[in-house]
Amino acid sequence: MVTQTEPQQQQYFYGTGRRKRAIAKVRLYPDDGTAIIVNDKPMEEYFNWLPWQSTVREPFSTSGTVGRFRVQAQVSGGGVNAQAEAIRHGISRALVLFDPNLKANLRRAGFITRDARVKESKKYGLKRARRAPQYTKR
Repeated sequence: MVTQTEPQQQQYFYGTGRRKRAIAKVRLYPDDGTAIIVNDKPMEEYFNWLPWQSTVREPFSTSGTVGRFRVQAQVSGGGVNAQAEAIRHGISRALVLFDPNLKANLRRAGFITRDARVKESKKYGLKRARRAPQYTKR
């Protein structure tokens, strides 16, 4: 008879972040590693522009928890900038689960509140949501 041992489950803090059409599922593992993995790729490879990378790291610098967590994020939908901001939102929510005392600083920076601005839908008879066709006099 062979007994199987359960693999050791690592504890993590979970946060869901949203921005426009982007949805990010973020897990924070309390390690000493600073790796940020987005969709099974290193963040530097997924977000190859430095402002996007700094957007993702902002919650750690604001809360003073740089280098204390390893991040694993699955993100889908939206554009690249919206995905970076969704990951930022998810990290912030997970940090609040880790330590509720961090919520005040993160809220002051605007990372807790979901940015609900989305693209307005197109209306019939118009070119876009509000742009009317050009008026012709003759």
